[in-house]
Amino acid sequence: MEIVVVPDAEAVAEYAAERIARAIRSRSADPYRSGAVIGVATGSSPLGAYAALAARVREGELDTSGVTAFALDEYVGLDPSHPESYHSVIRRTVTEPLGLDPARVHVPDGTADDLDAACAEYERRIREAGGIDLQLLGIGANGHIGFNEPTSSFASRTRIKTLAPQTRADNARFFDSPEQVPVHCVTQGLGTILEARQLLLVAQGEAKAAAVARMVEGPLASVCPASALQLHRDATVVIDRAAASELRLSDYYEYVQERLPGGAA
Repeated sequence: MEIVVVPDAEAVAEYAAERIARAIRSRSADPYRSGAVIGVATGSSPLGAYAALAARVREGELDTSGVTAFALDEYVGLDPSHPESYHSVIRRTVTEPLGLDPARVHVPDGTADDLDAACAEYERRIREAGGIDLQLLGIGANGHIGFNEPTSSFASRTRIKTLAPQTRADNARFFDSPEQVPVHCVTQGLGTILEARQLLLVAQGEAKAAAVARMVEGPLASVCPASALQLHRDATVVIDRAAASELRLSDYYEYVQERLPGGAA
């Protein structure tokens, strides 16, 4: 796992955007492969990265016309037209700003009559797309990634999950009242996430510091689902100094990145 500590949230966004842009350009330049397949996340943490990517698209620095995207999760029972459904959120924050083809942007179906079948279908679509080249992730205060709550199996696939009370409380700010936050969701599993070729997790602020420390320096344990990144051969964690504040070895991580070719830039 590569740990990149940068000064602030803006630097996190710029670093992440450039890594995603690099993955998109790499696939676009390969004549034997189709466009990049990017895994996209919701929540506050990735928003800066999306804005920085959108700026590159507007300025003609990045062509996203061939990109396929898969979202991590969706609420169960929330109509896709609801402003806080992840269908709507991904459209507002990813599809439209990045100029993606809506037909190539996929979000789990949380309103299907047969949710188990819909989960299996989502897994099939990811496989048929050739797998995910780069998966962008945030981290919840309780260590979840996607909606894989504590005690999720590291081998889990796309499935229905019950949201933890803390997750519902954290997400209540997006709804008119806490009671409106759905109780269930559909989420890619940890096993699904770990199959992406690259993982890129972003986190900002002291509120995420404890979860980041458990993910990076704690034991590999299902009680902190994000610790699964320790198992991945190409996982990068990009955090600002506030989110790094509880890491015991933060000085070492900065020492290492300063001595890499090109540093953290």
